[in-house]
Amino acid sequence: MAYGYIEGPGQPDVRLSIPKGQAFAGIAIGILVLDLWYPYLPGNVANASTFGFPVHYKVLKGMGANIFRADPSILDAAVDAGKELQQQGVRAIVGACGYFANYQQQVAARLDVPVFLSSLLQIPVIKRSLKPDKRVGILSADSSALTPALFSQCGITDLSDVVIAGAEDVPEFQNILKCNGSINSRRIEEGLVNVATRLIKDSPNIGAILLECSDMPPYAWAIQNATNLPVFDFVTLINWVYGAMVRRPFAGFI
Repeated sequence: MAYGYIEGPGQPDVRLSIPKGQAFAGIAIGILVLDLWYPYLPGNVANASTFGFPVHYKVLKGMGANIFRADPSILDAAVDAGKELQQQGVRAIVGACGYFANYQQQVAARLDVPVFLSSLLQIPVIKRSLKPDKRVGILSADSSALTPALFSQCGITDLSDVVIAGAEDVPEFQNILKCNGSINSRRIEEGLVNVATRLIKDSPNIGAILLECSDMPPYAWAIQNATNLPVFDFVTLINWVYGAMVRRPFAGFI
């Protein structure tokens, strides 16, 4: 019953089984997280209360800021962690950093469940929802690390479709990047809103915003309120994936 769903009340009159070694059940989404140190607010991918369903985390020990350099050692660590999550019954694996995109195709090729490592995977769909002259604005943790090779991993080959702004000039956001163990969330919000509004002012043909970083969803509401645009992020991606992995029968009347 890999995709089984037990609809109560009562119990199904079938023989149930799970793979040997699976120690728990009922978790469809496994999340790969980096080994970092700062508060994970509600809305952050690394905060389980962000989601209306259970998720299971696997920390890539010793892996952190080297993801900005597309460190090849992260690939094997991500695959090994993904295999552990598979063993525990997850139905899909996601990342908790947009720069996991560097490994999207290789990890997906080596695992047996669907893999969605980066929020950037949403860009082709977002672009096709907009008028041809509209572009997708990307707010990133470090704009210099968004390379053509990274975009290619997500199926993005025409970089004229996107406009990028980074949080390099948001002083408080640097406490996340430097893993200082503490942040002032209000200052981060103000800084990201300023980046977003500046991006829209400089590129008025932006039709939607995508937040690359898994630390940015707590500020999605404020960014949308300031820009009056659709805002996509890791949470919109993960909720969409979960909806496909755990289908429930519809109830209603005709």
